[in-house]
Amino acid sequence: MKPLCFPRAVIFDWDNTLVDSWGSIGSALNRVRGHFGQDPWNTEEVRRNSTRSAREIFPDWYGDRCQEAMDLFRSYYREIHMQDLRPLDGAEDLLCWLQGKKIPMMVVSNKTNFSLSRESAALGWDPYFASLVGSNDAPRDKPARDPADHALWLAGLEADPSIWLVGDSETDIACARNATCTPVLIGTEEEAAKFGADLFASDCRVFLDLLKGYGIP
Repeated sequence: MKPLCFPRAVIFDWDNTLVDSWGSIGSALNRVRGHFGQDPWNTEEVRRNSTRSAREIFPDWYGDRCQEAMDLFRSYYREIHMQDLRPLDGAEDLLCWLQGKKIPMMVVSNKTNFSLSRESAALGWDPYFASLVGSNDAPRDKPARDPADHALWLAGLEADPSIWLVGDSETDIACARNATCTPVLIGTEEEAAKFGADLFASDCRVFLDLLKGYGIP
């Protein structure tokens, strides 16, 4: 399950790959669900149902009221997301190490660029990234390849297997495959096999250790 070459660039997912955001996402989704008379979801239900972007999944959930639902979700999320923002263990060490090795890094997220940019700036992480791409920044969101291609274009790069795309969900792995990048899962071995990842690590610290084991070509 180990790719043959060290990455020449890395695209990261954001939520629950580099930062812990299930609390804010779950609170905002449950605010919408309550508004529409639906029962709240627990954390596992939030995780299971939140792999696609709001602009793609809300029409399935709320039909002709999807814009109302998206506006409510985004309004409430923007109120609370900075309160709960925190990096996942080892995330900044990973970014710092890659920067020190002069490996370009990008972010592709299915959250809006408004929220993504605010969070990156608040963490002081902007210097790590050559580009930040959120929902609506490309014609289609993940799992389509469009946002990965856009992030690479902004960084002056093109997709190929030497670009690693790292995320925590099946959507991220599918995006990597669609973009001809190497898919890397932050998750379990069972999930990696199920989703078709080329490589997996349980968290950012383990991923950093894995990268250090490759050495620099």
